[in-house]
Amino acid sequence: MFTPEDLERQFTLLTAVERYDTLRTREALASPAEEDDSESASADRPLTREEALELLALGEVIARKASYGRQLTVRSARRAGASWSQIGAALGTAKQSAWEAHQRWIDEQARHQGEGHWGWDGDEVAAARALAGEPEDREPAE
Repeated sequence: MFTPEDLERQFTLLTAVERYDTLRTREALASPAEEDDSESASADRPLTREEALELLALGEVIARKASYGRQLTVRSARRAGASWSQIGAALGTAKQSAWEAHQRWIDEQARHQGEGHWGWDGDEVAAARALAGEPEDREPAE
């Protein structure tokens, strides 16, 4: 059976999206099960149970990897002088929500330290929190 944890190690974001797209396209183009015949082309056949479960797990892997990448970009935006209002607008959310999501991401990086992951140590967490600031911090001049 496929789990996001297993697939996360096997796929990059790009390769996960490619495999997801292949399975999703086949799922969308498949003949309805009641009309299925064994002679249909492979592109038209419904997904097997294993493929459907792989598709579900791949969707979760893509969401996780995209979320991590989003927070890296939030950090880059802060480093470049973007305000939390600007970041929230770019994410389609309020500045408070954007800031809170980023704080949770920083917490997660701290938790991964020493668990076979490349988590952050105390100094790195402190630097990330300093860069993040508070959502009420003065807006930079535009």
